[in-house]
Amino acid sequence: MEKYLVSPESSPAKSTTTVRRPWKRSLIEVTGRLESAYRHQLNSLVAHSYLEIGKFSHFYHLNENPCVTHMREIQRLYHCPTMRGVAGLDFDNRGIFIVSVTRSGCLMVHDFESLYCQSKVGPGSSEDESKHVVHFSYPPGREFDVARWNPSNQNEVACTSRKHDQVLIFDISYMSPKPTEVLQTRQKLSIIGRKVSRGLSDVAMTSDEDSRIFSPDTLGMVHVWDRRAGVSPCIELSTDRYDSIKSIQIYVDNQTIFGAGKEGIIHIWDLRGGRNSSAFQSRKDMSQLPLASLHLAPMLQKIASLKAQSKILPKEIHSINVNPSSPHQLAFHLDDGWSGVLDIYKSEVTHVHCPPPAWLDGSDSSADLILRKPSWLPASSIYVVGSMSEKGIHVLDFHPSSRSPCHVDYDEDTQRNEKRDKCNHSNKFVSLSETVTGCAAHPLNGMIVAGTQNSSLLVIAQRHCSSSSETAEGEL
Repeated sequence: MEKYLVSPESSPAKSTTTVRRPWKRSLIEVTGRLESAYRHQLNSLVAHSYLEIGKFSHFYHLNENPCVTHMREIQRLYHCPTMRGVAGLDFDNRGIFIVSVTRSGCLMVHDFESLYCQSKVGPGSSEDESKHVVHFSYPPGREFDVARWNPSNQNEVACTSRKHDQVLIFDISYMSPKPTEVLQTRQKLSIIGRKVSRGLSDVAMTSDEDSRIFSPDTLGMVHVWDRRAGVSPCIELSTDRYDSIKSIQIYVDNQTIFGAGKEGIIHIWDLRGGRNSSAFQSRKDMSQLPLASLHLAPMLQKIASLKAQSKILPKEIHSINVNPSSPHQLAFHLDDGWSGVLDIYKSEVTHVHCPPPAWLDGSDSSADLILRKPSWLPASSIYVVGSMSEKGIHVLDFHPSSRSPCHVDYDEDTQRNEKRDKCNHSNKFVSLSETVTGCAAHPLNGMIVAGTQNSSLLVIAQRHCSSSSETAEGEL
């Protein structure tokens, strides 16, 4: 029987080689989560795939006559070019409708699906005006600078202008050019008893259905309305200095307010208290100072590489935006075309993008006066902003990690040598047919609609979306 036994020495030796298994994809399928680095690679590929697929000029008609707004745009072409163009764009929560307003006084609501399908007909194709949801055009003296959907009531659109002290609220379900509600600021008198005129530069609304509306004026005051209490402000958020507020944002907690403006300062208010609680003040003197005021210029001076190349001075902030995918990131855009990110947890600038100035290549100086309004893509930490010197948009990688090419700690040599970083993270410039004044990103698929200085709307989509739709049309 011993001859049938296997001696221990004759047993096969154990293999020392390791078997490499493609666990990366399987792990994603098991856990349902993407690693941050892998997700960053995918977002970089998406950022490099954008291109213009449709252009819709403002050749619209009302009652079979040319649109009055378009006629005024032509008249102003040689008189006041900086007042022309699309002033505000905004998608609703589901991306079904997009509202646009012009500085000439036109308010429109488009069906985005119709807009996208018509953009596939071909370049230079005119828009089917029967597909417009709303188209209102107002006489001279009524212009718009901002339009926002009410996040808690998607039938309502709020509009403001820097030349008027009212917030106009339209209910698009009524199809009426008259606003359903008008919110008025309190009158302020000068030393000689005259009424001080102050326009409203922005508007924002909370998403928790408590009917609060915020709008900053050109004199540095943020007015807060509670629509249940009336048409007059219930609270006024003030600054400790004269600072014309250009842009305002509400944090995700609906209690923290960010405001930025002409002096290059980002003010932060906390509605729950701050420096002085409004709960113990009289109704006539209900104002609140900011919890903190952050100066951008000293923060930018701390970036050694930036300080060595340029002289950093306080600059006007055109726009601020909270990143929907990383709420601790507050993006800012300056009047000289610079963009960056302020980490509100650390109170420091973590990202910056500094394109060359417009005068360097002999661009029109009137572009400097355009109040550009960028936008975040919904879930990728990518910031889209119109170029100040060229016809196009910058698609900026503002990923929170140091792998972002805009991060202040980014090391290009190190990132190039890392074998694990198979994707080339870089910013992308998308050339367009007109100068962009504002952008709005679709909340679900990341498509972009850009408003231009000539009052046109440009549809910008990912290349794979464009090719797939062309394939579907060919099959049909």
